[in-house]
Amino acid sequence: MDPAGHGSVKRAVSGVSGKAILLVEDDPDQVLLALRAFKKSGITEEVEVVVRLSGEEALDYLLETGSKEGSAMPEFVLLDVQLPKMSGMEVLKRLRCEERTELLPVVLYSSSGEHGNVVEGYRSGANSYVTKPKDFESFSRAMRALGWYWLEWNQAP
Repeated sequence: MDPAGHGSVKRAVSGVSGKAILLVEDDPDQVLLALRAFKKSGITEEVEVVVRLSGEEALDYLLETGSKEGSAMPEFVLLDVQLPKMSGMEVLKRLRCEERTELLPVVLYSSSGEHGNVVEGYRSGANSYVTKPKDFESFSRAMRALGWYWLEWNQAP
C-alpha cells in the first residue's frame, strides 16, 4: 500500500538526474517521514526515491532492473531490517548472492540497535547499519547525512 493506504507504491518522488535511491520500508508512516526528510534536505531534487514496501518487492525491482540491458541500479538501498515475510537480512543475503547486486551499497536501518543484529548485518554484507532516531528532527538529520554521503562522497564500484 502507498502511504495513504492505496495499493503499492512504485515511484515516490522524482529527481532530475536519472539516479535513484531504493527505500524498502513496510511502515507507511516511516515512508512518509523518510520522503519528507529527503525532500527537506534537497535530495529529491537530485534523485528519484523509489519505495518498495516488502522484501519481495525490493528483490523484484532490483533483479528486474538488473536484468535489463544497460539499466541503472539505485545509488544505494535503504533497507529496513524488520520487514514482514522476508526480513531485511534475508533480502541483503540474496542481494549478495547475485552478481549484479553483490556490490550494491546497502544501508540497513532498524528501530533496534541490538548488537547481535548489527553484527549479523555486517557479516551478511551491509555497508552500514543505522538505528532509526525516534524524533523527526534527528531522523531528518540522519536521512540527510545518509543520503548525501552515499550520493556525493561515497565512491561506488
